[in-house]
Amino acid sequence: MQKTPTIRRLTSRPQFLAAAKGVSEARGAVVVQKRDRGDGDGVIGVGFTATRKVGGAVVRNRAKRRLREAARLLVPIHGTAGCDYVLIARMGTADRPWDRLLDDVKSALTRLATPKDTAAERASAPSAASARTSDFR
Repeated sequence: MQKTPTIRRLTSRPQFLAAAKGVSEARGAVVVQKRDRGDGDGVIGVGFTATRKVGGAVVRNRAKRRLREAARLLVPIHGTAGCDYVLIARMGTADRPWDRLLDDVKSALTRLATPKDTAAERASAPSAASARTSDFR
């Protein structure tokens, strides 16, 4: 049986700023930022934010409550231990149907869990087309 990782809330501004320097993924009504802390600690840090563009205080608080619940359900399953995540509410987060919001968060987390190939890796790897043409020379 797999042990669920411990979840810790991000509360200070430097933690949020550090996560902003990591990779991010926007899906539907949410943006998820991820930063690998590299400290060897298996705890997952999670923070939530909503700007005033989202709406007034009532709307922002509702959006953050919904993101907190989505994170409670999905981060232990799809999150990476030793990383910090910041979930940012977008316009429509407060009104988005619950199953679609869960899909947005899940797809962002799974996309962030898979490493992206960099442009340098793509440039150094021979393409299939150039490999085929070099065989006929």
